[in-house]
Amino acid sequence: MAVDEPRPNLTHLDASGRPRMVDVGEKPETDRTATASGSIHMAAATLRAVRSHAIAKGDVLAVAQTAAIMAAKRTWELVPMCHPLLLSGIHADFIDDGATMLTLSVTVRTRGRTGVEMEALTAVSVGLLTVYDMCKAIDRGMTIGNVRLDVKEGGQSGTWRRDAAP
Repeated sequence: MAVDEPRPNLTHLDASGRPRMVDVGEKPETDRTATASGSIHMAAATLRAVRSHAIAKGDVLAVAQTAAIMAAKRTWELVPMCHPLLLSGIHADFIDDGATMLTLSVTVRTRGRTGVEMEALTAVSVGLLTVYDMCKAIDRGMTIGNVRLDVKEGGQSGTWRRDAAP
């Protein structure tokens, strides 16, 4: 894109198209929440091993939940334009479909000037990668997918829900 061409309204680019971190200093502090989810598909035998704590590396779900929480807290170190945030709560929960899939849902909360969508998405991604890492010795064919924002609340744009999106 040439410098003189009109640019879409991307907040992380300045007028010249150079990257910048958005200044949120003048925005009011509000309660903000985001929930993201994603899934990992695996062989039925792998999921049985996870359930029965038969994975040599340890309790897969407990370690992955811890990894998700740690990732949310460190998102600003991984995603260049994210602000460091004081998170007030992080909840990571696995749902077992009973066959071959685990779904990880993470909700992140803060009171601040910017949202926590990236923290929730990062937490889901790292939590699922941790499951893969812990189980790869018995199942390299696992597939991670469908990582997505489900709900965002707070801030100027208010509430957004995936099930209500056009």
